[in-house]
Amino acid sequence: MTTQDDVDDFIEQFTRAQGEFVKGNPEPVKKCFSHRQDVTLGNPFGPFVRGWEQVAAVVDHAASQLRDGEMVEAETLKSYVTPELAYLVGVERSQAKVGGRNAVTPISLRVTTIVAREDGVWKIVHRHMDSITTARPAESVIQQ
Repeated sequence: MTTQDDVDDFIEQFTRAQGEFVKGNPEPVKKCFSHRQDVTLGNPFGPFVRGWEQVAAVVDHAASQLRDGEMVEAETLKSYVTPELAYLVGVERSQAKVGGRNAVTPISLRVTTIVAREDGVWKIVHRHMDSITTARPAESVIQQ
C-alpha cells in the first residue's frame, strides 16, 4: 500500500467519523486527532486553540451544537502527501440541526487539514474550518 493509499484510508475513516460528529457524537473525530500538545484547531464556533485538552474541549462543544445530521460530501480540492506529512484543502458539506433549530440545515465549510504520522498512524495535527465557501465583499472582513 502506498503512502497516498494510507492517507486516503485515513480520510475515509475521518469522513465516517464526521458523520457521527454531525449527529452530536464527538468521540470518533477525537480519535483522529493528535493528542499531543502542539495540535491546533480552528473551528467556526470560536478562535484557534492549541494542545490536546483545548482541542478536545472545542470538539466536544462543537458536537454539542449539532444533532440528527449526516455527511453529504467531503470534496478535496488539493492534497499533497509525503511519507510523514500530508495536507488537504477542500469543502465539506453536511446537514444537521444546528444549535436550537428544529430544522435540518445544510452546512458548507472551507477546510484545511494537516495530518502527520505518529507512531506509524496518521493523525490530524492541524485543522481549520470556516463557512466562507462563496465570494464575499471586502467589507465582510471589517469587525463591527
